[in-house]
Amino acid sequence: MTAPGVQEDVTGRPPVAERRLHPVTPLRRAWAPVAVLMGWAVHDPDGAQRQLTRLTTTTLLVGLGVLIPAAALYGFLSWWFTHFAVTDSELRVRTGLLFRRTAHIRLERIQAIDVTQPLLARVAGVAKLKLDVIGTDKKDELAFLGAGEARALRAELLARAAGFAPETAHEVGEAPSQRMLRVPPGVLAVSLLLTGATWGWLLVAAVALPLLWTVTHSLWTVLAAGVPMLGAAGASSVGRFVAEYDWTLGESPDGLRIDHGLLDRAHETVPPGRVQTVRLVEPLLWRRRGWVRVELDVAGSSNSLLLPVAPRAMAESVVARVLPGVTVPPPEAFSRPPQGARWCVPVWWRGHGLAVTDAVFAARRGLLRRSLSLVPHAKVQSVRLAQGPWQRAHGVADVHVDTGANGTVTARLRPADEAAALLRAQAERSRTGRRDALPDRWMA
Repeated sequence: MTAPGVQEDVTGRPPVAERRLHPVTPLRRAWAPVAVLMGWAVHDPDGAQRQLTRLTTTTLLVGLGVLIPAAALYGFLSWWFTHFAVTDSELRVRTGLLFRRTAHIRLERIQAIDVTQPLLARVAGVAKLKLDVIGTDKKDELAFLGAGEARALRAELLARAAGFAPETAHEVGEAPSQRMLRVPPGVLAVSLLLTGATWGWLLVAAVALPLLWTVTHSLWTVLAAGVPMLGAAGASSVGRFVAEYDWTLGESPDGLRIDHGLLDRAHETVPPGRVQTVRLVEPLLWRRRGWVRVELDVAGSSNSLLLPVAPRAMAESVVARVLPGVTVPPPEAFSRPPQGARWCVPVWWRGHGLAVTDAVFAARRGLLRRSLSLVPHAKVQSVRLAQGPWQRAHGVADVHVDTGANGTVTARLRPADEAAALLRAQAERSRTGRRDALPDRWMA
């Protein structure tokens, strides 16, 4: 027999000690029964209102006397029956009171581990681990652990994923990080004020809401339309400022480290070798200041932002770290679509461009909000040529490059003969690029 808290290994290896989450976790999980009631109230507001009108003070007190202990018991039991253990090859997470579930997360399939601390978690001194695992659509997580324990466990898991022996992995510690840059709050605030999305929503609200009031004379109709508009404007300005506050980028052997957040702090990692596409986004009002935004597509990961705002030269140097051997092509290296393309996409055809180097496939689009997408040849999964009847009549075609992050970069409105040649050449570049690429490895 094995002692309590020890999981017997069916392979015959020594038993693995199981661990529990932080004791504050039941407080988080106790909200589940309350959330069910709130969900019912939102789904059936009329029924909820009828039930509330029937409540007396005695009934309400009895209900709270039943609900609060039930919620507390649910939170405690869900915490008590949740265990995790780290073995030589995997992270095991056991959950469930009546229906048991065991998740086996192979260490070699872990590509990033993020440490996040919501505001209340920071006050309580706890954190959650979010794991990016190859082949899963959403991040697995352990919530909550003590802040120090979360960082130690993250370091141990990454060390084991890198190939360190189990007996020495816990001694490796967190890989050292060297700061590359920090986005000042003032620069972030100015960049958000110069972003068109915020002012666009405010302009729509300024025009649409008075018109709705004139037509309907209904305050509720105006509020129903105005709240989402103002919410969208707030999310694209205040919401982004809170989320991207104190954005700090560092470099370590396990990838690029990202720390950010005013209320909720997040410590993310861009895994090495898993970046499929890098985009340099340049809004119209940023151009005089020479600022760009750097976005990412990472295979199997939800991390999509590398830099919220940075000078272009600095952004290009960061791109060179993310995609080794890749340099951003200069503007003169891009070829525009032919004149016939103006009949397919009037005016905006001038915003498209293409440059192909020995290392990268680069496609540009946009006039007001420019976006430059860079795809290393080794990350291209497939190449497609598309040509509609109107494009065929004007001798142009689109070339689509698909990546491992389920993303597509398109070189639009290329001459038909060039597109056919590009299709064949890109397929060969991708094949040789994958053959010569170094393997993705932690702490390489």
